[in-house]
Amino acid sequence: MLAHWFLAAVHLLAFALGFWAVLTRGTAFRRLAAGVGEARSVLIADNLWGISAVILLITGGMRAFGGYEKGTDYYLHQPLFHLKMTLFVLILLLETAPMVTLIKWRIALGRGAAIDTGRAKLFARISHIEALLVLLMVVAATGMARGVTFG
Repeated sequence: MLAHWFLAAVHLLAFALGFWAVLTRGTAFRRLAAGVGEARSVLIADNLWGISAVILLITGGMRAFGGYEKGTDYYLHQPLFHLKMTLFVLILLLETAPMVTLIKWRIALGRGAAIDTGRAKLFARISHIEALLVLLMVVAATGMARGVTFG
């Protein structure tokens, strides 16, 4: 019982961390685009966003498919689980361009080279959209936890 509780708590805390990190990254991108921010702030928030994603994947996988919660059959037949996974895939698709760019930034900064901040405003918008999608995932998760179905 304690393992179930622990996994649920860590999973929900990772959502909170992820929401805060991607929102903070978006704000840091926006400040950078306005010429008042620095790349370091973006990269720190991005690191936390990545850490939260890994925690969500591990704890979510354990809860859905590791026998710690309602069971794989429940999740695979739960429409809100499918919604949650669809939102997750949307986040992954949106994250592709910022992720590739930030990897290039890290390499460039490691070599002492300049970075191209030309798409910082776009990445700010993408980050804020991702934050909204994270909130929607939490809404779907709370419905799943209560057995909400449609039909």
